[in-house]
Amino acid sequence: QAQLVESGGGSVQPGGSLRLSCSASGLHLDNSVVGWFRQAPGREREGVSCIMSRGGGGTTYYVDSVKGRFTISRDTAKNTVFLQMNNLKPEDTAVYYCATGIWGGACESYGSADTDFHRWGQGTQVTVSL
Repeated sequence: QAQLVESGGGSVQPGGSLRLSCSASGLHLDNSVVGWFRQAPGREREGVSCIMSRGGGGTTYYVDSVKGRFTISRDTAKNTVFLQMNNLKPEDTAVYYCATGIWGGACESYGSADTDFHRWGQGTQVTVSL
């Protein structure tokens, strides 16, 4: 059964960095659209970043609040998608999830709805505070 596992979360001070990993078993992430989402306490889950499948061009997408600070990438050999997060801010505090798209163009909707994604991982906590 295909599943995703997130890791790499932790507690950092503002301005710090973390690299989140989304590792897959039972499926090849190269062939998948992969999205990163986050959910802060009391707030709805929001799309953070998305990467198209390699065959789909591998185009990357970012929500405005993380552009220039976060980078999504994939490592084919490790079957993993990463989210490098730099210059972290307290408002980045949330549980971060990865998921795969249910169709090849799912990145078009990651920022407005998560209904085009499935195989959600268990999430990894990111806390940014002094």
